[in-house]
Amino acid sequence: MTTNNKPSGRRGFFTLVAAMVLAFLGVIGFVLFAGEQTNDVQIVQSAATGQSTQRPSSPQTVAAMAKSEPTEVDIPKIGAHSTLVPLGLNPDNTVQVPPVSQPMQAGWYSYGPTPGEAGPAVILGHVDGNKNAGIFYRLKELSPGDEVTVSRKDGSKATFVVYRVDQVSKDSFPTEQVYGDTAGPELRLITCGGSFDHSAHSYRDNIVVYLSLK
Repeated sequence: MTTNNKPSGRRGFFTLVAAMVLAFLGVIGFVLFAGEQTNDVQIVQSAATGQSTQRPSSPQTVAAMAKSEPTEVDIPKIGAHSTLVPLGLNPDNTVQVPPVSQPMQAGWYSYGPTPGEAGPAVILGHVDGNKNAGIFYRLKELSPGDEVTVSRKDGSKATFVVYRVDQVSKDSFPTEQVYGDTAGPELRLITCGGSFDHSAHSYRDNIVVYLSLK
């Protein structure tokens, strides 16, 4: 795999791997929805060349919670509720994603912080799949002030507040904004968006929701 962006070190590895997760999820939801095939290598290259821009301003941070794996996510405004499955990498370095046969299943990126810990936790979900709407089909409807609750394995709940919603091109995905270090506990919700590129067999954009711990 070759890219124009070659992160180095521990943080660089996390950023690159996270970009791979995002790109693969952004395509495969529609691939089965439309009954088409795609190329994993092309997907990885597309995300890794994303350009970083200035980080969006987040509200004042609050104290971080202890590490605890997330179990469920609840987004009242859009009627989205799902258990959470951990997502990592397959043995061949392709990205694990929630099963497209179950498009209402969301997952959390287990190589990053758990929701409530310092740093940006990441939850991903399909916009559609298997000819049905996905768990994050209405994600773009969120707006600043909306709340998202993540239940955790230790019995606690982390409530996050939306402070920004972006629709960004996959060709210029803001990797640093999404996966870079943050001063306090934050959350990112990510799915596909925009128009569908039939030649690339994927959506052209991603919907990215930025949240901070309440």
